[in-house]
Amino acid sequence: METLVEQRRDVRAALAWPVSVWLPEANRFFNGRSANISRTGAFVTLPITTPVRAGHIVEMNFPRTRTLAQEKGGFARIKMGKVVRVERGNMLKDGSIGVAVQFEY
Repeated sequence: METLVEQRRDVRAALAWPVSVWLPEANRFFNGRSANISRTGAFVTLPITTPVRAGHIVEMNFPRTRTLAQEKGGFARIKMGKVVRVERGNMLKDGSIGVAVQFEY
């Protein structure tokens, strides 16, 4: 039996939003969805073919609607982060994997 220790420092909010993740090791973007997000990190789902592992540094792009982009001055909110966990064993029905990312400041 495996025991997980809660390491979150901030409250996470459930948010299903499109996200694209740049993985330098693959030299490409992978499109997925956020599942939850906080000030310091996010949990996203990505295609099972995404060659991501713990320790990778990724760029996460959260697209904005045209109205929000005009208000905020950009079409995406971009965050850099470190992959802290990849859940391949608990694949979702759609064949995606879960990826936990801790944002870097």
